Amino acid sequence: MTHSPGTMPEVVFQTRGLTKVYEMGEVRVHALRGIDLALYSGELVVLLGASGSGKSTLVNILGGLDTATDGEVFYQTQNLTLADDRALTEYRRHHVGFVFQFYNLIPSLTARENVAIVTEIARDPMTPEAALDLVGLGDRRDHFPAQLSGGQQQRVAIARAIAKQPSVLLCDEPTGALDSQTGIIVLEALERVNRELGATTVVITHNAVQAEMAQRVICLSDGRVTDIRRNTAIKAARDLTW
Repeated sequence: MTHSPGTMPEVVFQTRGLTKVYEMGEVRVHALRGIDLALYSGELVVLLGASGSGKSTLVNILGGLDTATDGEVFYQTQNLTLADDRALTEYRRHHVGFVFQFYNLIPSLTARENVAIVTEIARDPMTPEAALDLVGLGDRRDHFPAQLSGGQQQRVAIARAIAKQPSVLLCDEPTGALDSQTGIIVLEALERVNRELGATTVVITHNAVQAEMAQRVICLSDGRVTDIRRNTAIKAARDLTW
């Protein structure tokens, strides 16, 4: 992400006092405790923290999959806190790509067909072939999920997420089910997507090594932001080892 001197990057997300409480019977679980945060256009950010720190809850609220108990979250000028179900559905459909730990591919469809599901409902999609080329799977487009490795399936899931050309790509532990060598190939695909599409890319991980590829690292613990740091020397995904 480069900006000419004197220009500030556009704020894509702004949260103020973002709080989430889950009530399970008599028990109240505070998943988020007053998060104040800005995410900027085109940046690659890692949300780093242990399991249960609030990372997934935060990303689910940013992505319109969940709603806050208190506080505000803005996507550009849209107040997501005030959006109804229909508005959130529209927001997710047109602006957000999701990548999860598990690939959620449809087994009876080829890689190309899995990606095409999204392109058929998007406003300005790239072709499924172009999306698969971008993640290095052009030669696997007619393979079914069962014919692909875990890492290849995850890259199909990334292609599906980016095919609608979202302005935001939210990735929840995208390498969590993969060994490190395969995980690095997946991170390289995310790196390329961030660079070539300019989508604001948020990667959730509990793996501190992966934070070295981000422009900024946001650390969460017990529902709070404990540290935000900018990496002065950003490592390429292929140079990471864990």
